[in-house]
Amino acid sequence: MIEIDAVFPVMVAPNLEAVKQFYETVFGFNAVFYDANFYLHLVSPNTGAQLGFLVPNHGSQPEFLHSIMSTNGYAISLEVKDAAMAYEQAKNLKLNIFMEIKKEVWGQIHFMLQDPSGFRVDIVQHLEVTGN
Repeated sequence: MIEIDAVFPVMVAPNLEAVKQFYETVFGFNAVFYDANFYLHLVSPNTGAQLGFLVPNHGSQPEFLHSIMSTNGYAISLEVKDAAMAYEQAKNLKLNIFMEIKKEVWGQIHFMLQDPSGFRVDIVQHLEVTGN
């Protein structure tokens, strides 16, 4: 068995500086590695959650990592304790709200933002489900 220490997505995206500013400002991530011409690695000091962003067409990477990643069919989910409060904060910060807040029958309250590279960020609060 291969033992792992962490898991994180690496998304190929343009404009790493805008992405860096977004995740640091909005969610409090820290850039633990940043080279605007290569790669951005973010870590949440509160939870240890990690995100990686790679510039397109970087010569050190295999060809399948050269293209900008499609943002369709992909979401970055970030769990919060209070989605309604986070939604109000997002509105106050004038963030790009992609989907309004809603309560789902499966026990979630969530809304979606769009980051500077076009990735959708699903802000999710899990509710305690009662009954069957």
